Amino acid sequence: MKQVLIVDDSTVIRKVARRILESFKLQVSEAEDGRRGMAACSFLMPDAILLDWNMPVMDGFEFLRELRRMPGGAKPKVVFCTTENDISHIARAMHAGADEYIMKPFDKEIVRSKFSEIGIC
Repeated sequence: MKQVLIVDDSTVIRKVARRILESFKLQVSEAEDGRRGMAACSFLMPDAILLDWNMPVMDGFEFLRELRRMPGGAKPKVVFCTTENDISHIARAMHAGADEYIMKPFDKEIVRSKFSEIGIC
């Protein structure tokens, strides 16, 4: 079973994303900020990460840069999740190592599509 880590400071987003991802028969864990997400990756590197971009403590950009430097950090597919639709914002995330992105709010079909594109479901 593939492992997905949700890193988002919103309890609601984590709850909705968890339900969607678990419906695809994926094993899901959560972290409420980038620092806790890094700790989770140090413990068990997931197959994929759904990553919020705007978070306190450590934002998505910092998280992604640190993740990609970790041993095994090139492995996870990263789908960043954002409310910002500015193309420069999206390009910055993709350049930092994100594999795909999802705009908030999202639904089950959008998540299925993006996670299929990266080979997770």
